[in-house]
Amino acid sequence: MDKKDLQFWKVAVVGCGAVGSFYGSKIAQSGINVHFLLRSDFETVAADGLHIQSIDGNYSLHPNIYRYPEEIGKCDLVLIALKSTANDIFSNLLKPLVGKQTALFTLQNGLGNEAALAKIFPQASVFGGMCFVCLNRTAPGVVKHIAHGKIVMGRHNGLPDALTKKIAQLVQNAGIQVEVAGNLEKAKWEKLIWNIPFNGLGVAGTAGLDAVINGCLKTGQPIGPCLSSDRLLDKGLWENLVTELMDEVISIGRALGHDISLDSGEYQRNRTRVMGSYRASTLIDFDAGRPLELEALFYKPLATAHAKGIKAPRLTRLCSILNQLVNQNPSRSTNK
Repeated sequence: MDKKDLQFWKVAVVGCGAVGSFYGSKIAQSGINVHFLLRSDFETVAADGLHIQSIDGNYSLHPNIYRYPEEIGKCDLVLIALKSTANDIFSNLLKPLVGKQTALFTLQNGLGNEAALAKIFPQASVFGGMCFVCLNRTAPGVVKHIAHGKIVMGRHNGLPDALTKKIAQLVQNAGIQVEVAGNLEKAKWEKLIWNIPFNGLGVAGTAGLDAVINGCLKTGQPIGPCLSSDRLLDKGLWENLVTELMDEVISIGRALGHDISLDSGEYQRNRTRVMGSYRASTLIDFDAGRPLELEALFYKPLATAHAKGIKAPRLTRLCSILNQLVNQNPSRSTNK
């Protein structure tokens, strides 16, 4: 694989929601041979194509789409944008795509995804990427890109090497800002500084401020609407909770040995204000009654902290209220 020019790489995109469709389409537009594995949107995209409504300019394309991975076959690179709730189908879904020299690049949220891939495909080169982007799937085959777009990527259990740089070059050639991280785990904790409050508090906020502060959902308590980013950044009590939770995540990351800047929270809050009334993916899944990414985004970070003897009272309370909210509705069960 490393002997081929980038233009001859065969790439598969697995998980064609907002993230997979956006980044996959940009890579396809750059001239790379990209194949999209579609499920629910197949008929729509087959008939009308894929449409990206972007602050950088709208575009449409009719990509190579397939219902089954066997139709795609072995690839040089597999870009994985599944929700982490689908990790239990990694083996069946990805095996037809993985050959002796296939690289796996996951853009999933949270912790543990790269390790799960490496366990199933021990001979494969596994990479992780954090997407600092504001986008939503607004309709079948339609993605709205609101702000940002950078990917921070790194090699699982290893330092950046020639293959890391080639994949980064492929992404950069598609007009996507990319940063190669020397320490993938540090980069993941830096992304959790944003993901934990805006995904977690956005959903937990449906139970009200008191419930979130106490980590306790009363029996029969009415559930309100999820809180979008602008409601959380209210310059009041909710923003105080966002700030405290961010500071705690920073402290956990630093206690784990990662040199994370103490002002990372302020940076994340400031960059979020330009997103307007943005609804993170977990809020959308909660409203739709779909399974939530609680394991990768909340439970694993908390378990990692506890395993190192690190107290995390705010994250503990957040996990408690999220668990109670999910248990009220079995359809929102997670991949615990």
